[in-house]
Amino acid sequence: MTLEEAQQKVDNWIKTYGVRYFSPLTNMAVLTEEVGEVARIISRQYGEQSFKPSDKDKNLADELSDVLWVVICLANQTGINLTEAFEKNLLKKTSRDSLRHINNEKLKKINN
Repeated sequence: MTLEEAQQKVDNWIKTYGVRYFSPLTNMAVLTEEVGEVARIISRQYGEQSFKPSDKDKNLADELSDVLWVVICLANQTGINLTEAFEKNLLKKTSRDSLRHINNEKLKKINN
């Protein structure tokens, strides 16, 4: 699925089942909440925190998909074509950082 197709599928779902988009401000709050859920899983799965019983059924893939969903909603309702925006972003990163990370001594060290 392309980003354009994903944007269309989300828009169709909202129009069919969601009644309407939440306001951009509400969606920003929802995005923050969803990113927090991703952080919670990452901190328990890869960090030092242990899982609580209520965390056991959480799924990183599902939570990342929730983040993507809200990002797509925000793009749709603000008129942003994510394909174009992402392509421009890649060009920006490539021109700005083409040597930055390769020459970063910190990245050459292996951290456990």
